[in-house]
Amino acid sequence: MPLFLHVLGLAVFAQGTSEFMLSGLVPGIARDLSVPVGAAASLTSAYAVGMMAGAPVMAALAARWPRRRALAGFLAAFVVVHVVGAVTTDFAVLFASRVVAAVVNAGFLAVAMSVASALVVPEKRARATAVLLSGVTLACVAGVPAGAWLGHWSGWRAAFWAVAALCLPALAFVFRSAPADAADRPAISVRREVRTLRARPVRVALALAAAVNGATFATFAYLAVLATDVAGLPEGAVPGLLAAFGAGAFAGVTMAGRIADGRLGRGVVAALWVLPAGWALLAVTSTGSGVLFVAVAVVLGALSFGIGTTLVNRVMYVASGAPALGGSFATVALNTGAFLGPLLAGAATGVTGDYRDAAWVSAAAAAVAVGVVALTRSGAALDRAGTEAP
Repeated sequence: MPLFLHVLGLAVFAQGTSEFMLSGLVPGIARDLSVPVGAAASLTSAYAVGMMAGAPVMAALAARWPRRRALAGFLAAFVVVHVVGAVTTDFAVLFASRVVAAVVNAGFLAVAMSVASALVVPEKRARATAVLLSGVTLACVAGVPAGAWLGHWSGWRAAFWAVAALCLPALAFVFRSAPADAADRPAISVRREVRTLRARPVRVALALAAAVNGATFATFAYLAVLATDVAGLPEGAVPGLLAAFGAGAFAGVTMAGRIADGRLGRGVVAALWVLPAGWALLAVTSTGSGVLFVAVAVVLGALSFGIGTTLVNRVMYVASGAPALGGSFATVALNTGAFLGPLLAGAATGVTGDYRDAAWVSAAAAAVAVGVVALTRSGAALDRAGTEAP
């Protein structure tokens, strides 16, 4: 893989850390800025909404920009808004900075996925996408725990400063080493790409990505409380559990990058069929052995993120006629799932008072993905339809 691809992965790692680290910083932000805990927690939702709204808009705006300028501009803006967030004493300013950070993150990721595809030969594009997305899973393994540690010992502002600092090496490499656009780079037609994205195989792939990611994050948002309040694990075991889940996710992303080719082969379809049963098993084992609960969670991390990466490659495969916007719509699908999954899990657990229902929501969301695949009859039929898409 080209070195510059790993530079992009470093930037995605910093951005993923920023997206998820808020869960461990909410109490400190609420206390420091004198706002309710619920208001501080809304910063996470603000980021998700910014990602969903910003991805297609920023990708369309950046489609005609030189890629080096687009990557550098988005990354520089990301650094600036984190500095603003680190120094502000106004919650409204902090909230706005999170929305802007999400929008530029979405723009950067859309351009980065396009660049990654252009850097390698077609048969290695799935692996290139996995390198980028591994930055997100590494953020879960290392970045989020490190952000929580910084927040505990040095205050939540230190975590914002750390994210900004982490982006600087990547920004320097982008200025120095980003590949220049070829002189014969074809003109981008946003209208033509939108027509491609309306094709049925693309819409199916986006729906699958949203459903699988919704299942993943419905339970991930409640994994800590499931571990302590249901499985009976000590609070000190939670960081290890989250790191183990992230390690499983990283393994799944890495494996998907090596074997995925953008098609819905039998292996992918079989894995999708296993996923609802896996989440149901987690709900059942959460009241049994703590060791079994951890083991199932790690396997589900690998399976869920591996399938999610495969589905992103699927979107890029069936939307090959939309190289500028395809990655942004995959980002929207993933973040739609990440937003709606915890929302539905919160509604379910709020009614029943049983945190195990978060895992049952995950099972239901994964079952929706299975239903979508069943309704389309077979991955092979979708691939044939994909070749006919405009």
